[in-house]
Amino acid sequence: MSSFDVAVIGSGPGGYVAAIRCAQLGMKTALIEKYSTLGGTCLNVGCIPSKALLDSSHHYEDAVKHFNDHGIEVSGEVKVNLEKMIARKQGVVDMTTKGIQFLMDKNKITVFEGLGSFKDATHIDIKKNDGATETIEAKNTIIATGSKPSTLPFITLDKKRVITSTEALELKEIPKHLVVIGGGVIGLELGQVYKRLGAEVTVVEYANRIIPGMDAGLSKELMKAMKKQKVKFNLSHKVKSVVAKGKEVIIKADDKKGEEVTISGDYCLVAVGRRPFTDGLNLDAAGVKLDDRGRVDVNAHLQTNVANIYAIGDVIKGAMLAHKAEEEGTLVAEILAGQKPHIDYNLIPGVVYTWPEVAAVGKTEEELKEAGVAYKTGQFPMRALGRSRASGDVDGFVKILADKTTDEVLGVHMIGARCADLISEAVTAMEFRASAEDISRMSHAHPTYSEAVKEAALAATEDRALHV
Repeated sequence: MSSFDVAVIGSGPGGYVAAIRCAQLGMKTALIEKYSTLGGTCLNVGCIPSKALLDSSHHYEDAVKHFNDHGIEVSGEVKVNLEKMIARKQGVVDMTTKGIQFLMDKNKITVFEGLGSFKDATHIDIKKNDGATETIEAKNTIIATGSKPSTLPFITLDKKRVITSTEALELKEIPKHLVVIGGGVIGLELGQVYKRLGAEVTVVEYANRIIPGMDAGLSKELMKAMKKQKVKFNLSHKVKSVVAKGKEVIIKADDKKGEEVTISGDYCLVAVGRRPFTDGLNLDAAGVKLDDRGRVDVNAHLQTNVANIYAIGDVIKGAMLAHKAEEEGTLVAEILAGQKPHIDYNLIPGVVYTWPEVAAVGKTEEELKEAGVAYKTGQFPMRALGRSRASGDVDGFVKILADKTTDEVLGVHMIGARCADLISEAVTAMEFRASAEDISRMSHAHPTYSEAVKEAALAATEDRALHV
């Protein structure tokens, strides 16, 4: 029987990063993955493939709608080859997952392909695809099995017409009318992909705004931008029935007045969130407890009720974000090595990769009001930037929330071109407890999108933004 200092179950961003960090710190490490490729949901059917399709569809939309504005004349019809677009996406995925395999080899991590389940707290059975079972011993185990798409109790996912994000990444045709249930990150990103490619898209959301977990100003601005792109929104709608009949899907919902609304399309994407995935782990054999929401219960050190077993990522409480899982994987590895790392969960940024992109870190205005914190606001519109006008990306703004007394930055919320990258400036500033004035006095290259951060900081400091 092979013995290891650490066994990691699940090879997503949390799992493989945990394995690498454990190996770097001198631990004999095993990584267990039930699928034939490493990388988990994020690399195979999540973050990476969705961004590949977002980029491809963005290029197509630019060619059809914006090239002429730039003096680029395309002779003949610009066409979508969906099969080739999907194939390119898969190529990006394959290259990325092979890169993870290279990192496992480089760090001398033993990879087991098969379903890992606990025999007891220190032994893991690995059921392989050929039916054989191998058992390994591990002093410590890190559960990193991630999440799966959620659905609603009355919805039957046939994965042909009523689909999840996984199937939306592999469609053989562009929908005529894609109905998206859920106005969160996944639904909006994939809805925008197919809208750009020519589908009619309708988003049905239970809450009274899209991306309901983010600052209300971002929700309003993103919906305004997507409405200009001809995406339709049915907010405050409670879906009660989804039925597929041949090539048609009929969705019935009650609006905020309680009146029934019927929407029909040829595809329905169910994007109502994700659930922790613990199936097959046999947690009872190890004595590991779940909380009341089906998540692995952990303490501040991400340790379960069984001292040598830890859990990270989507399978525990908190935002289901790949970069959160990576930080948690690193934290557990360093705890096992006797170090004293920390994570400030308030400073884990959130991003929506629509166009315009949406990004945020820290507290929202709603949260500050609820907590009774006195704050001030500085906001700057993207259209006031020379760089935004040069590229034609004038939608959006940067908003900085700072403590009214100390000027410490409490939250940064932005929507616009390249905000997914810009948000890291805010994270860095807030990690060092910068004030709005600190940011306002830093030189930002001109012309860049990042100047909006400086200008918003100026607006928050003394209401003295320069370019509005």
